[in-house]
Amino acid sequence: MSRPPSHSRGVTVDYLPVFLSITGRRAVVVGGGHVAARKVEALAKAGARVRVVAPRLLPQLAERAASSDLEHVAAEFSPEHLDGVALAVAATDEAGVNRAVSRAAQARQIPVNVVDQPSLSTFIFPAIVDRSPLIVAVSSAGGAPVLARRVRAQIEALLPARLGRLARFMHERREKVRRALGALARRAFWERIAGGVTASRVLAGDEAAAGEAFARELLNSQLRVSEAIGGSPLGEVYLIGAGPGDPDLLTLRALQLLQQADVILYDRLVPDAVLERARRDAQRIFVGKEPGEHAHQARINELLIELARAGKRVARLKGGDPFVFGRGGEELEVLAAQGIPCLVVPGITAALGAAAGAGIPLTHRELSHSVTFVSGHAAFEGSLDWRSLARPAQTVVFYMGITQLPRIVARLRAAGAAADEPAALIEQATLPGQRVLRSQLASVAEVGRREQIGSPALLIVGAVAALAAVERVPAAPGAKTTSSWEGQADRSIAAP
Repeated sequence: MSRPPSHSRGVTVDYLPVFLSITGRRAVVVGGGHVAARKVEALAKAGARVRVVAPRLLPQLAERAASSDLEHVAAEFSPEHLDGVALAVAATDEAGVNRAVSRAAQARQIPVNVVDQPSLSTFIFPAIVDRSPLIVAVSSAGGAPVLARRVRAQIEALLPARLGRLARFMHERREKVRRALGALARRAFWERIAGGVTASRVLAGDEAAAGEAFARELLNSQLRVSEAIGGSPLGEVYLIGAGPGDPDLLTLRALQLLQQADVILYDRLVPDAVLERARRDAQRIFVGKEPGEHAHQARINELLIELARAGKRVARLKGGDPFVFGRGGEELEVLAAQGIPCLVVPGITAALGAAAGAGIPLTHRELSHSVTFVSGHAAFEGSLDWRSLARPAQTVVFYMGITQLPRIVARLRAAGAAADEPAALIEQATLPGQRVLRSQLASVAEVGRREQIGSPALLIVGAVAALAAVERVPAAPGAKTTSSWEGQADRSIAAP
């Protein structure tokens, strides 16, 4: 019994998605305007020999014709113009001409595209994500090109810019791997290459290190096949800045690596909304520590080493930026000493996110010529130059200083800071529950106590803090802001 037609077993599609090789072959574009110019560009990039049929050309097309980049037939369209060509495009604003091109092409069994008229076309130009030689094409069958372009933009944002280099890197070594490994082992090998240290090195722009990682992996694969050794290849660690809280403030690189990681180690400043952007099946391990819990860092270091040596891709996800009061430098040193590959992905540090959410410029041509970030824990120590921090015409941001507010204020005042120096407390920066409390320096600790400001929160001291009264912006989607000054609190609170 014959098999039923395929459309009876599932949903049909309007177009067969294929990639045509037209290098060195003739392609005809009918029309000489802006739309035709875009099609000429796409065809020329694919290596086609382009012929443009039009009485007149745009200057940019005329320049290409003059330099022999394309052939120009200065005439009205005639079916004979399609003789011997590989494909045709109609890009005029005359419906009759476009129909004539479509009929003539289909009579000759030539693929034809009539711009913005799918009913006259036998093929369409998709929205393209170009990471040559890796190409991603997105199509709505010509029915919703704006949507296709939007999807293209979303895909493009997720694909690293150097992905094409990775494709070329793998292609150049394909024959070597074919000779070294059997068919079953090759697939597993390429999976490890595409998702492991080698790919990360290529995407980071370090092809020398990628070549070394590739050679090690190939040798290990050959040894595993011969059962000479067992075990897992060395993994790697990503030190990722999660930003101040809003998941939309993650960098593209952070998102890419979160989708790649096998294990996520995260601290207490990383909200669930950020963790949801990670790979669904990744193992999540909470490694949060409380202020002053220094011994806990050693356990985190040991865990990073243990997981990486087990062949895992480990994302160490930190609030803010890994290198701004995030102890990322210590972890990087430990990993380097153990020979474990590590990538660092910067994040929007809390001061930048909080200031933006509160509408406070950290520097201002008339008010502040510098900005200093200070750990609030240092208020316990004698290492800070308080006289320098108390000078006017600057901005000072205290991280993790909420429990030390009275001590910080007292030391600033003792060092010469004015009692009426503007100050702002920002709680839950960039999140829907963000609050901005503005006051004068002398009363900011009392304002924080009265309003029960909790961690995580920042203290900003300097003349720019007063600008929140006139330059405020919404704290986050769903938040609303009310404002007052003269020592009172300015609050950004979540809308009900």
